[in-house]
Amino acid sequence: MGLSAQCSWAERLGEILADAGYAVVCGGGGGVMEAVCRGAAGRGGHTIGVLPGEDPEEANPWVSTTIVTGMGTSRNRIIALSGSAAVAVGGSYGTLSEIAFALQAGRPVCGWGSWKDIPGVTPVSTPEEALACLVEKTGGTDAQR
Repeated sequence: MGLSAQCSWAERLGEILADAGYAVVCGGGGGVMEAVCRGAAGRGGHTIGVLPGEDPEEANPWVSTTIVTGMGTSRNRIIALSGSAAVAVGGSYGTLSEIAFALQAGRPVCGWGSWKDIPGVTPVSTPEEALACLVEKTGGTDAQR
């Protein structure tokens, strides 16, 4: 699965998360992060980008709230703990670290792509399955407030 497929999947995820009343928290950069933000913002959703650097201009144009940290990849823990659940879409070691931090904190994690086979990660096939997973594992209401 290439980056284009990951971005299409993530954009659709952003749309349905926004439609369901969820905010999106991510690293605020390009690629999959930009795609999920674009999808959510296009539906009027709220997007939060937790940036590794100190320059708010590094956020993708679809981020509504920018948090600069100056922490590099250490900000991955902040991302993982800022939501009541996580959806991992492909990714590399940064995504893997966010999965680990979320699981350590007892947050449910749904995954599509490269890290879906990690113990504790619920594999999903579609963005709609990811939303259903989040609602089931969080009860929906707390995450949507």
